[in-house]
Amino acid sequence: MPDHAKVTSLEAIESFRAKLIVYRERAGRVLDEVSDDVIRTRVWVEQDRPAYWKNQITVRTRDWEQHKQELFSAQLSGMRDASYVQQAAVRKSLDAVRWAEAKHELARTWARQYDHRVEPLARQVEKLRHTLSHDVGEAIHFLAEATKTLAAYAELASTGQSRKLPADTAPTDESAS
Repeated sequence: MPDHAKVTSLEAIESFRAKLIVYRERAGRVLDEVSDDVIRTRVWVEQDRPAYWKNQITVRTRDWEQHKQELFSAQLSGMRDASYVQQAAVRKSLDAVRWAEAKHELARTWARQYDHRVEPLARQVEKLRHTLSHDVGEAIHFLAEATKTLAAYAELASTGQSRKLPADTAPTDESAS
């Protein structure tokens, strides 16, 4: 086993450490964006979509009622051709009401299922955030300490000093067994 370490570039370690810091910051911003998207999607699914489709049901129901009134008026006037057009409009507007009701129910289903489907994935994002802040943070700290240690070692080696263990800590044959 050689008694000297071959340290060729402390700059490479420091460069890697700097890139790791940049990576941690960028990845942290991405995870923040993901968390924000989860919150925005929750609001959209639980509040915006049900309210939108409920409003659409109201608007389309009014339209359906208006078409029914026009059909009734056309039937009273005895116009067959106009009655056919109004019947088609009533069917179309009733289909629109039913479609909006189906979308409203679907939006409510999404809202009920949101936590069940999204929270496990959101927890994975939070685990990744912890790993990023804790483990990568420790790696960055380790690289800084390793750089300091290697720099001190390289300085010792360049001055020609040999680092000797004190006599009381030198390994003996008895301690090796």
